[in-house]
Amino acid sequence: MERDVYEWLTAWKIEKNRKPLIVRGARQVGKTWLINHFGGNEFDQVIEINFEFQPQMKSCFASLDPNEIIQRIEVSLNVDVAPGNTLLFLDEIQECPEAIKALRYFYEKLPALHVIGAGSLLEFVMEAEDISFPVGRIQNMYLLPLSFGEFLCACGEQKLRHWLQSLSISQEIPEAIHTKCVRLLREYFYLGGMPETIATFLAAGNLHKTDELHQMLLQSYKNDFGKYGRHVNFRLLEKVFTKSPATVGSKFKYADIDRDVNARDISKPLNLLVKAHILFKVTAASGAGLPLAAHCNEKYFKILFLDVGLLQGAMGIARETYVSENLLAVYKGLVAEQFVGQQLLALGKHFAEPELYYWQREKRGSAAEVDYLWQKGEAIFPVEVKAGKTGTLKSLRVYLAEKRSPFGIRFSLHPLSFADGVLTIPLYAIEAMPRLISQVE
Repeated sequence: MERDVYEWLTAWKIEKNRKPLIVRGARQVGKTWLINHFGGNEFDQVIEINFEFQPQMKSCFASLDPNEIIQRIEVSLNVDVAPGNTLLFLDEIQECPEAIKALRYFYEKLPALHVIGAGSLLEFVMEAEDISFPVGRIQNMYLLPLSFGEFLCACGEQKLRHWLQSLSISQEIPEAIHTKCVRLLREYFYLGGMPETIATFLAAGNLHKTDELHQMLLQSYKNDFGKYGRHVNFRLLEKVFTKSPATVGSKFKYADIDRDVNARDISKPLNLLVKAHILFKVTAASGAGLPLAAHCNEKYFKILFLDVGLLQGAMGIARETYVSENLLAVYKGLVAEQFVGQQLLALGKHFAEPELYYWQREKRGSAAEVDYLWQKGEAIFPVEVKAGKTGTLKSLRVYLAEKRSPFGIRFSLHPLSFADGVLTIPLYAIEAMPRLISQVE
């Protein structure tokens, strides 16, 4: 399955001041496959060390000197490492904290060698071992589940994806294309973006194994908690993971996790899950200026789950979504809001920590909330996920009036249009949003 980030990786390869790369993301989002695929295409040789399957290779990193490390690897694996032609791939790097420490010295003493590390739950290890990342000496890349656009390509629908990406605001979407897009969107809502789930669906031609795969993936995350939870309450960590899907779309309340546990105690496992990119915080921002992070209130936030398919698997509502006539109404719009948030994260920069914001006004008698805020250039746009008519977008219009934003954005299944200060985009055309904003501006 081709990933959009591949092009970024090819640019990293030829960068003059290249740094060792850490590919970060939750388990099973496709990190190992992507790096091996990239290495096989772009290098003469890939030397892969998986510290989970080859624990004996940890001893090669007893020294932090990269020349000694390479010599030990060459002897241990009977290989020749050729800087410039070899990709050294350190998989499950969280199992070898010394390898994480050594990355800075590869940058300083052996910059010609291409080194990529990957792992899941890295933050759990850093917390447990009291290790800090070598700031300024490594490059991070963040990998998320497949976006809807990547899913279209995996299904062989490259033409459709490119057509949707190049939509014009004055363009009418033919009924045949709309119907096809809704069918594919319904499949993606159910499947989500986890590579194994999509690959199994494409191979079998049906959704029969989807629920089973989702449950296996969810259980694999829980199993990992036991490995790295030495400095955190394991049971509370599992409780946050289990209960957080039901909080998507609502302002997070610690009491929804456990009324009998102090908020401070819940915040530690919650923040670990956020750092591990299993959960994502959508932080309340005033929208008063840029950057959005400078005008946010971190006390107020919403939660997104890793993946829309896993979210429904955790809640047991996947089949309800698949048979629903109105995808935006399932579970009070929770699933559609998760989908849009997940796609907005995918539109972000591959090298930047994924982040999202929303707007809320806590005012007696006139409270208002907008699902997301999106920045393009120097403008901030309020984004709503709605099934209703444009005229019902009360909170969005409050934001437009107060912040003097150029216009608002609504995602729905209504036709593409711009009217009365609102750009309406079909859910399946979310990748066209940056282009459409430019056209309206």
